[in-house]
Amino acid sequence: MTETVDLAALERALTSEIAAAPDLAALERVRIATLGRKGHVSELMATLGTLPGEARKAFGQAVNGVKSRIGERLEVRKVELERAALTARLATEKADVTLPVRAGPLHDGRIHPVSQVFDEVVEIFADMGFAVAEGPDIETDDYNFTKLNIPPEHPARQEHDTFYMLGSMPGSEEALSNAAAMVLRTHTSPVQIRTMLAQRPPIRIIVPGRVYRLDSDATHTPMFHQIEGLVIDETTHLGHLKWCLEEFCKAFFEVEAVRMRFRASHFPFTEPSMEVDIDAAAIGKPGQWLEILGSGMVHPNVIRNCGLDPDKYQGFAFGMGLDRIAMLKYAIPDLRDMFAADLRWLRHYGFTALDVPTLAGGLSP
Repeated sequence: MTETVDLAALERALTSEIAAAPDLAALERVRIATLGRKGHVSELMATLGTLPGEARKAFGQAVNGVKSRIGERLEVRKVELERAALTARLATEKADVTLPVRAGPLHDGRIHPVSQVFDEVVEIFADMGFAVAEGPDIETDDYNFTKLNIPPEHPARQEHDTFYMLGSMPGSEEALSNAAAMVLRTHTSPVQIRTMLAQRPPIRIIVPGRVYRLDSDATHTPMFHQIEGLVIDETTHLGHLKWCLEEFCKAFFEVEAVRMRFRASHFPFTEPSMEVDIDAAAIGKPGQWLEILGSGMVHPNVIRNCGLDPDKYQGFAFGMGLDRIAMLKYAIPDLRDMFAADLRWLRHYGFTALDVPTLAGGLSP
């Protein structure tokens, strides 16, 4: 068979087929028919074993030469066809550059509104010189109530309002045996006690965190988020408190001015105590008043319970619900939706990962 094969004619025929291939698919068929396992050149290489030594060497070199040259022509033709295909695509395909960028993984993820508001509040108070303090969610009855000047008969200490740990409920044998009663903290105020016990004034902290109460409706949940502030030094007075809260409200709601109303109230841990309302014009609803927080001057008994002299030190405290101010600012109608794990809700009210609040760049995206 090998004696009758005209390698030059075969090479010319294959070269013609390669040059005539109109596209990449046709060129691939020529390659397979030529260099594939059952292609023309491969079949010739398979006959080498039937030839004597010198003839085998000469014929093998000739076939390898044809194989090498055909392979090079295939590569050259492939580059030509690829370039032609790209040119044709560029001439026919069009891209609408006015279309919005497709959402990717970074855009699909969402920051929860409470997390966003947490960062906003920390950013504002950090600019005023407040440090962030934290404490445990499970607290002693002493830190959660007693040291905060909350009397034993106060309704907040009853089972219908507070989550007591097993064996710590009022009247239980463990409680009667003077074992330390443990509760899920009902406010972040125990961290104020821990801070005053751990460091000497001046103190200027904010305390964000989860708190727990037995309540559930459209504006209350058994677990919610709260942030409190505490300032203790020798000269702080009520005017400082009012200025601090006014500056916070202007920065948080991103308005030039805000009307505030301080109403007399009663909290066991502050004296005097005040509820604070703002004019709803701050959120685009003028003519209405919105209660947003409670505040007051720290009660002398609280200062005394932390080992400080109330005749020397004084200060103010305030507390607000992070969930509530998030609802006000971002028009969220039902608090319970915040904890429903509904991705549709989160895509609507959530924030992208790059919506980092800063006072310089703006708190809201």
